[in-house]
Amino acid sequence: MVVLEKKEINDADMNFKGNSCFIISLDFELHWGGFEKWNLGARKNYYLATREIIPPILKAFERSGVHATWATVGLLLFERKEDLINNFPRLKPTYDNIQLSAFNYILKDKIGSDENSDQFHYGKSLVKKILGAAGQELGSHSFAHYYCNEPGQTVEQFKADALAWNKASTANGYHLKADSLVFPRNQFNNSYLKVCKDVGIKVVRTNPIDWWWNIQSTANESIWKRFNRGLDAYFDIGGKTSFSLVDIEKREGVWLLPASRLLRPYNPKELFLNSKKIGRIKKEMTIAAVSNECYHLWWHPHNFGNYSRQNLDGLSKILNHYTFLNKKYGMESKNMKELACILDNA
Repeated sequence: MVVLEKKEINDADMNFKGNSCFIISLDFELHWGGFEKWNLGARKNYYLATREIIPPILKAFERSGVHATWATVGLLLFERKEDLINNFPRLKPTYDNIQLSAFNYILKDKIGSDENSDQFHYGKSLVKKILGAAGQELGSHSFAHYYCNEPGQTVEQFKADALAWNKASTANGYHLKADSLVFPRNQFNNSYLKVCKDVGIKVVRTNPIDWWWNIQSTANESIWKRFNRGLDAYFDIGGKTSFSLVDIEKREGVWLLPASRLLRPYNPKELFLNSKKIGRIKKEMTIAAVSNECYHLWWHPHNFGNYSRQNLDGLSKILNHYTFLNKKYGMESKNMKELACILDNA
């Protein structure tokens, strides 16, 4: 296993100076992130570009000494359809809308037989690259992109899904369990935290504090909410984005790690707004560093699938700024698991 072992984590904790933290988490899902609403045929090149951009992202992280959590859909851990089906959870979600079920999608023969023939639903080779890079954590984005706030599903089904992620890890030779979780579609569900604790999850990512990040369902979300989420990426209309370690809450035995900012992808139609977006993130990082607080940036790797070069250039500016803040203010990079261990040992 390439991720930090417990002793290495403890050593890292002992060296932590209590300075500000820069946290990155990525929702790694490929087509599993929207199989029920996205037309695969129109997005194949997008996903192929996503696969190509992951190694450069890992290299950029390593050059900058940046640690990150890759919250990964468990279905991506496999290389072959036969193994994937053999590791289905004991209980499957009974959504009122069956189209939300990845298992319904799979059993309709919507995926290929292996990663070589289907680059959109399998990711074992990419997972190996992530685990081979220094400071990178493989976290959970649930086994089957599980929607925790959709009608019809139950807490028992969520637990079966969470256990299936750990089983998939063992079946594929990674021999690690998920210590970190990111709820798919940011559908945070407080009632499911005890399950997280029971299956070994130490920390979950929670949504930013602003009302437009309160996401209860994938359906019928207001345009006004989406508009405000987009506007906030460029203009100061939301609340404070950084937070102190002492303000991170532990509930049902699980740390609730707030997200600060979504790194939105490059848009050629936005002209000066692209640089304004990056500048806003850098400003917020600086505030966190000066205030001895934490800043948590997140995005999906597939957000870099279009205009990959421009997106990678924007990320490089953010990582270069982290290097500056590390040297001037002692800001440290931690993945979600490392930060949870620091909090446990505080």
